[in-house]
Amino acid sequence: MAEHIRVLLSEKEVDDRIQQIGDQISADYAGKQVHLLCVLKGGAFFMCELAKRIRIPVSLDFMSVSSYGSDTKSSGIVKITKDLDESLKGKEVVVVEDIVDSGRTLNYLLEMLRDREPKSLRLCTLLDKPDRRVTAVKVDYTGFEIPDEFVVGYGLDYDQKYRNLPYIGVLERI
Repeated sequence: MAEHIRVLLSEKEVDDRIQQIGDQISADYAGKQVHLLCVLKGGAFFMCELAKRIRIPVSLDFMSVSSYGSDTKSSGIVKITKDLDESLKGKEVVVVEDIVDSGRTLNYLLEMLRDREPKSLRLCTLLDKPDRRVTAVKVDYTGFEIPDEFVVGYGLDYDQKYRNLPYIGVLERI
C-alpha cells in the first residue's frame, strides 16, 4: 500500500501562526524569562521555531516520555525516559508539544510537573485535536485545531518518516 501526503497546513500558514504565538508569549511574559520545556521527539521542531520568535529571554529543556497501555491507546500513565536537566522550581514554564490528542498522557505529565513547583505552568501546542479528547487539558497557546486525521510533518511522524516536512500533512493510504 502506497502513502500519499495531502497538505493540511502550508509551511507559510505554520510559520505565520508560530510567529503569532511567539508574539503572544513575549507579551504575556514581558519583563520575565520563560523556560520552554519540550516533549520529545515531535515537539523539537516546533519548540526551536517558537523559541526564535520569542523576544524575551528564553531557556530550554527537554523531556522524553512514553505512556503505558495497549498499542492503540494510551493509558495516561507516564514513564519518563529522559528527565529534565534543570529544576523547574520558581520558573515561568511553558510546556511545548507537537499535538494534543486524548489528553491522558499530557494531563498526567502536567500534574507531575506541577509537583516540581514552577512559578507558573502553561501548555503550548502546535496542533490540537479536541474531537479526540477524553481527559480535560487546558491548552494556553494553540497553533491550530485540526480534525481527527493522522497528520505528519513539522516533527510528527509515521514510523519515523515525514518529521522533516516543513508543513502539516494528512497521511493517506492509496
